[in-house]
This record gives sequence, structure tokens and C-alpha cells, in this order.
Amino acid sequence: MTTAAEISERLDAIRHSIPNSVKLIAVTKTFPAAIVRAAYAAGIRDFAENKVQEALAKQDALGDLTGVTWHFIGHLQSNKSRKVVENFDWVHSVDSLKLATRMHRQAEEIGRRVHCCLQVKLASDPTKDGFEPADLLAALPKLDELSSLDIAGLMVIPPYGLTDEETATIFAAGRSLATQIQSMGLSRVRMDTLSMGMSGDFGTAIAQGSTMIRLGSILFGPRPKKN
Repeated sequence: MTTAAEISERLDAIRHSIPNSVKLIAVTKTFPAAIVRAAYAAGIRDFAENKVQEALAKQDALGDLTGVTWHFIGHLQSNKSRKVVENFDWVHSVDSLKLATRMHRQAEEIGRRVHCCLQVKLASDPTKDGFEPADLLAALPKLDELSSLDIAGLMVIPPYGLTDEETATIFAAGRSLATQIQSMGLSRVRMDTLSMGMSGDFGTAIAQGSTMIRLGSILFGPRPKKN
């Protein structure tokens, strides 16, 4: 199993390429709770998961850790949204007005305010969810009314198999869309967060304005194979 010392060594190897303005989020999906604990010992405090039940089990096992921020980054089914609203600080993958409205109602009921990114789909990709840009722009007036959601920006995930140049184009389009939305002067929806970049493309994402990068394999090695 990867140790805290190994994670620290890998962090040190990439930290010079991550500006202080960019938040590093460790993607611990499929890894056991012990890996999260090791990453915590290495100084990481932001962790991301994409499966609700797996994440809740880890949170329960790691309840003694203080100062942890939990991020949900996977496709969120409506019937599991309440658990996410109750147990996560950030949701990066809000991909429809219907989901956002449901989350708002649930957060309002329990007196929480959940930080969110709107997942936007900027290239054809059957494996990814997200708002089409035109649909997102049309939904913004309604999204701006959801007072229990702190909508802080966009999440962008390029399709697999693109060249570095093509990936940069996708990230640049995300930054451009965020700038367009920011210029609309909405009351609540902000665009100061761009969740863009993973282990294989975080440098490209940072160059195009990312403020949050989601790193997994570069920190922890290959993910465990499913049984």
C-alpha cells in the first residue's frame, strides 16, 4: 500500500508546477480509507469521491480526521442527492437544472449551503454528462435563484484521447464560458472556480486558468482493480 512518505515524495515532485492559487484535490475513489489517512498524514486536506456509498463508508472510517473537505465529482443520481448534500462540502458535477433545484431544496431543509460547480460538456462525448453550453446559459436565471447552493464556477472534463492542443482548446473554452457568465452580473452565481485538470493534463489545465485540479494516479499509483 502507498505510504504517507511516498505520497509526500510524489507531492514534492509536482508541487513546483502548481501555483498557490490552485487547489489540489486528491481523488481517492476506489482506494481504501487507509490511503486517505496516509494522504492526510502527507498534508492533503481535500479529497474527492465519485460513488456515494463508497465515500460514506470512508467518511465513517475517517471520522477522527479534522479539517477535511470532501468533494463529490461523479455523476449524481437524483435518488442519492440528499446523502451528498448532507455529507459533502463541494459537488463539482451538478449537470442539470433539475438536479440543482433538488439539491437546493434538500440543503434548505437541513440548513446547509453547499458549494457547487456546474459540469459543462464542451465536446461530444457519450461517456460524460454535463450541461450543453446553450442549455446552461438558458438555465442561469433559475440557477441564480437557488439560495442554498453556492454556485462558484464550472467543472470541465475533456474527452479521452485528445492531443494536448485539443485538450487546451477545451479548457480554454471552459474559461471563456466562465468569463461570459461572469459578465452577466448574476446575483448569486459566481465564476471564480474552474475545476479542470486531472493527473494526465493538470499542467495544461493550469495554463488555461484552472483553480482546482483533481489528482489521483499521479499521487497514489494505479487504482485497485475491481473484484
